[in-house]
Formats: sequence, C-alpha cells, structure tokens
Amino acid sequence: MKPLTTLADIATLAGVTPATVSRALSGNPRISEATRARVMAIVEQHGFRLNQTARNLRLGRTRAIATVVPLGHQSAQRISDPFYTTLIGQLMDELARRDHAMLLSAVAPSDGGWLAEIAHSGRADGIIVLCQSDQDAVLREAARTYRPLVVWGETQDEPYCCVGTDNRRGGKLSTTHLLAAGRRRIAFAGMMDTPELVARHQGYLEAHREAGVVPGPHIPVPFAFEADARDLYAALDRYPDIDGIVAASDMIAMKALNELSQRGRSVPHDVAVVGYDDVTVAAHTVPPLTTIRQDLTLAASLMVDLLFRRMQGEDAPSAQIPLSIIHRQSA
Repeated sequence: MKPLTTLADIATLAGVTPATVSRALSGNPRISEATRARVMAIVEQHGFRLNQTARNLRLGRTRAIATVVPLGHQSAQRISDPFYTTLIGQLMDELARRDHAMLLSAVAPSDGGWLAEIAHSGRADGIIVLCQSDQDAVLREAARTYRPLVVWGETQDEPYCCVGTDNRRGGKLSTTHLLAAGRRRIAFAGMMDTPELVARHQGYLEAHREAGVVPGPHIPVPFAFEADARDLYAALDRYPDIDGIVAASDMIAMKALNELSQRGRSVPHDVAVVGYDDVTVAAHTVPPLTTIRQDLTLAASLMVDLLFRRMQGEDAPSAQIPLSIIHRQSA
C-alpha cells in the first residue's frame, strides 16, 4: 500500500479537494459528517500524520506562547519559587485547553532588546511576562508596536495589558489586621525594587497613618529562600521590640518564622507574622501562616483570555483580580 504523504493524496482517494481534506482534519463545521468520516477513515487506514509544523507555518502561527520571567531586579524570585511554579502550572493548563504550548524562559536583561527579540523571533504567537521587574520602560516600548502581550504585575497607568491584584490594598489589609490585634511595632520585610512591592509597602504605610501609629523598621529581604537574609537576622536583634511583621511574600514570612524560632521568640505570642501569596506550603508552616491570597487559578485564566483576545486584534484592557486575607495561627 503506497504511503500517503500529502493532503492531495488523501483528496484523491476521498474524491474531494485538498482544501476539503484540510477543513475536515481541522474540524471545520462547514464539512459534512459524511465527508469528514470518509476522510478520517482514509487517514486511519493509511496511518497519515499531518505535518503540524508546516501547517502552522502556512497559517502564520506557531500554537506556542512565550512565558518569560525577567530577573532584572535584585530581589528576583526564582522560577522554582512556589508562587511561580503554581502560576506557571495554571498557565500551562489554560494554554493546553486552547491547544497551545508554553515556551518558558527566564531572562537576566543586559539591554533593552530582550523583549523585542522574543516578539520578532517568530517562535510564539504571543507573550506573557511574569513580573514587571525593573523592566517597565522595556514593556512600555514593546507595547507600542506589539499587541499580543500580557504582563503579570502592578496594574496602574501602564500602556500595556497588565493583570494583578491591588497590591496597595493587600499591604494595607495585612497591616490593618496586625494593628487591630494590638500590634504597635510592625516591621515591613521585603525589597522595594518592583512596582508590586512598592505598592505593598505603600499600603503598609497607609494603614499606619490611618491608625495614627508610627511605622516600624523596613527590613530589605530578597524573595529567594536560600538568599542571604543578614538584614533580617540583624533587624530581629536590633529591634527586640518588634511585635509584628508584614512580609512581602510567603517565602520571606517563612524566613521570619524560622529566625524568630531560632531566637526563642514565639509566633504569634511575641511576634505576629503575615505573608503574601498563599502558596500551598503556607498552610503547613509552624505555625500555619496568615497571608494574603491571590487567586492564581483566576489570574491564569484571565491572562490567557486577554492574550488570545489581543492575538485576535482586540484592544483587551488591564484587569485586577480580587484578593483576601487568609486567617491562620501566625497572626
């Protein structure tokens, strides 16, 4: 039996045109069930496999989405961070449901051309950027000419499509919770080198202003759990009167729990701790971590939906997802 190598081969056996075969294989509703069944029977009988790469090139699409984590800022989260692994997993599920693959990469920007290079590489139909990092200017420039771009981050006045939570409200919510519990010497633990972190610190300050309480010390701590946190260690020794910690992420909060335990300080009796993100492990720390939850399932669904709308030429705008405080034993 002569092998079938082209759509024309199938068309000859089925008595239809190659275009009809193509439509039948792609599930075009304009093709009758009888014709589709005849084409599919021939395909199965001869073990035909469509050259998907060639088909995508012909249609001008790759069926792949580039997902990029820029690491330009000092406190950059690793892709292995539970926040990223959860969000990336959710994005992969959403893309798979739309029959698209993910091209995942981390970029340490050495110049402003990294995003344009990805956009014009021809390897992806669209781009999702996870974290604005210190690359806001690059994102703004790319958005002028490249439409299928969605960014996870702080949604303010950016000209690009951005999805995120109200980080200022999140920082305020966690601080207000500690103030309402009678804490009066509350530290903010985290860097301020991304728009999200700046907004969380602003919310922390706003809660103090409204309560008429002087803010506690700012302790610069990077995200990565294995990163050097000498500033945190020193601050806990330098400020023994700290009775609360607003952490910029759950991983930073976990560092604080560990160091407080090492110093014989009880959580939450001596120091109450609130994290941010509600990663899976947050419910299993000792004690379980009170934290700000960002709904990453909803975030992934919304980012992919907005991206595909932009891929189709729509001017899909930025959007915020809700957040909430999850009460556990650490605060």
